[in-house]
Amino acid sequence: MRLKHTFPIAAAVVAITAPAHAEDELVPDNIGALVLDSGRAPLPKPDPDEVRFAAHGEAQLRGQVERSFPLDVAASTLDKHPGAYADSIGQNAFVTSWVRVTPKLLIGDKLAVTAQIDLMQGYVFGDTAHDVSADAYPRDNGGNAGNYAALRWLYLDWRTPYGLLRVGQQPNHWGMGLLANDGDHPSLFGDYRGGAMAERILFGTKPGGEHSPFTIAVAGDLVYRDWQARLSRGDIAWQGVLAAYYEKGYDQLGIFSVLRSQSTSKQSGYDFNPYTDNLNVGIVDVAGKFARPVPGSPSTFIFGAAEVAVVAGSTNMLRSPDQAAAGADSHISQYGGAVSLGVVREAHCSKCTLSRSPIDRPDAQAGTWGSFVANIELGYASGDADPYADTTHRFTFDPNHKVGLVLFDEVLRWQTARASTAAQDPLLANGNRPTPGVNLLPSNGGVFGAQYIYPTIIMRPLPTLDLKAGAVIAQTTADNVDPYRVATQGAYVNYLGGDARRHDLGIELDGGAEYRMKLDRGLTLQLGAQAGILFPGGALADASGHTMKAPWLTAGRVGLQY
Repeated sequence: MRLKHTFPIAAAVVAITAPAHAEDELVPDNIGALVLDSGRAPLPKPDPDEVRFAAHGEAQLRGQVERSFPLDVAASTLDKHPGAYADSIGQNAFVTSWVRVTPKLLIGDKLAVTAQIDLMQGYVFGDTAHDVSADAYPRDNGGNAGNYAALRWLYLDWRTPYGLLRVGQQPNHWGMGLLANDGDHPSLFGDYRGGAMAERILFGTKPGGEHSPFTIAVAGDLVYRDWQARLSRGDIAWQGVLAAYYEKGYDQLGIFSVLRSQSTSKQSGYDFNPYTDNLNVGIVDVAGKFARPVPGSPSTFIFGAAEVAVVAGSTNMLRSPDQAAAGADSHISQYGGAVSLGVVREAHCSKCTLSRSPIDRPDAQAGTWGSFVANIELGYASGDADPYADTTHRFTFDPNHKVGLVLFDEVLRWQTARASTAAQDPLLANGNRPTPGVNLLPSNGGVFGAQYIYPTIIMRPLPTLDLKAGAVIAQTTADNVDPYRVATQGAYVNYLGGDARRHDLGIELDGGAEYRMKLDRGLTLQLGAQAGILFPGGALADASGHTMKAPWLTAGRVGLQY
């Protein structure tokens, strides 16, 4: 059996901001704050004559209720319940929590030390999932979920006369976050988890001088953790990065290239025969964003972003039996991207209290926020219909690039996790080397092998109240084949045994509300709720052609930003 996955590569770009030009002041310094107000406290600004320290973060509670949906059946379940043809994850109501602290020390305007620590992430109170341990965060309070106390970042910034030197355990984020996402960017729907991090030495400079809009960055990484590798489980991934971008005000256009070499030492068989999984890939990723005022309406802005990535290389992690017998590697050829376009209307109120500081502009008033936001995103990820082909095409977005609540982050996430877990069931083991690629099948909630349209709207009748709605219309970009069923049944069918040639994933509708209240001592209280329902398409039908009952979820949210 051969199970396919994408190979996300961590990107590294550091912003060295040039002074704003007069024409840039037509656009707010941070359109993102108008579009999505996270309620986060602003970070301190460096002062050449002072030492400054701040520790900001968040404490959150999430309660979720959801309808179960059918998945593959693990062999251990069949052993207890012969004849079972479907099984859910067994999780209908639960609560999760986390605390994140981000201390920052500024020593003048040349040195800065940044850290980030997570506490109690991944623990579930209430129903726990079962037989989905292959997922990176399986919500079962066991396996590899335990991110209960984790140091995420600890790095030093040194601004030299020649550029910025950054050393330490650092986040990775590039563009829209399709491939490299630091897990620290709030989204309209859903919650971030995990994130890409590396032990890194990075240098960024402006070769044209301090006021030049061009930046070049180079970095050398030992990957600490991303969706492909974890140093703690023995994955040794080295990568080099060369990136360049143009930045003027909010506008940015850049390209980066990455070379990655990854190896994992393993053992197989009852005699513990050693072997090594290897991966050698390269990536080219182009990303950009822009914002412009609407002619005749200086308080309305058009904004947009795009990212396109191509991954190519070879690996022995994904091989057919014939390739394994011949000692041949599989080829990797994957591509994907997304583009978004939106409009935001800026509102002003001199007596309003916001959950953040006003935008620093000459014409900004005490209360400045985005009273109306409309956005549409289109995305594409190449798919893979044949688990036994000699080239893997499945491209997977980083799971922290959220697209809706239900289809990708619940249904397809747990379908792939259950298939992978079932394929590794001890009752199927033969004492030899595990099936190549079986651990790479889970999507972890990321978009994979699909194309989608994702329109969203936010209305703010008050600066601190978000009323939001969205929809996801999606279909697969290749036949929707369950590799586990191909191996165990010899049938090219989907994850429910249905016709893999049906590509319609369905239509999802999402909605929610968020309220932010500014408290004393720099605290912001957050209250909110969101819900989503998926009307499944033919790609989620069973062998009889019947689609599952519409999966839905509701989630309540309460937290503090400090």
